[in-house]
Amino acid sequence: MNQQKPTDPKAFPSEQTEFFLGGPAGRLECIADVPEPDVARAATAVLCHPHPQHGGTMRNKVVTIMERALRESGLATVRFNTRGTGDSEGSFDDGNGELDDLLAVIDWVRETRPDDDLWLGGFSFGAWITLRAAQDRPVRMLITIAPPVERYGFAELMPPNCPWLVVQGDEDEVVSPKAVFDWVEKLDKQPELVVMDGSGHFFHRRLMDLRGLIKNAVQNHLP
Repeated sequence: MNQQKPTDPKAFPSEQTEFFLGGPAGRLECIADVPEPDVARAATAVLCHPHPQHGGTMRNKVVTIMERALRESGLATVRFNTRGTGDSEGSFDDGNGELDDLLAVIDWVRETRPDDDLWLGGFSFGAWITLRAAQDRPVRMLITIAPPVERYGFAELMPPNCPWLVVQGDEDEVVSPKAVFDWVEKLDKQPELVVMDGSGHFFHRRLMDLRGLIKNAVQNHLP
């Protein structure tokens, strides 16, 4: 474990910084970054990675490109490894403890950037975690990429009370595109669904397209 990383910073970093936060099951490994000053907006995005037992970490390429798109749009960003992932302490808890980890990071963001809008973004397993957090947190924008609606209790969750973007590849080999489309169709309050033609689950060779898609989709929702 890198002992040079600061622990529990009392202020949001002013440049890209790796650090630890105290979480419910021990330390959480995090990376925060900030936009260029000339594009900065009063918003911070917290981003969640895919399933840790299938190789998902905060350095996942889809999470990283989502972070880049939002930072280039003017947001500060925080990525983190849920319990038992990377240098985060604890062990996998099937989504329940991971939700608690996310809530701990959200609480730190609201303490260190209290005037910012809170945005959440998640990829695959992380999409489920962020939608659950949006049930009772003051989220101003939610981004869910390839939500695994057949594996988890998405049908039990209410749409968030904020703008919501769902991105789905039509050749996803992990998450059923049809299941996602059917789930969206049944929602009382439907998100903006953007289907990326010819894209699989990990958006191989399409990451730059995903970056542009996200930037374009959130443009009208920036504070």
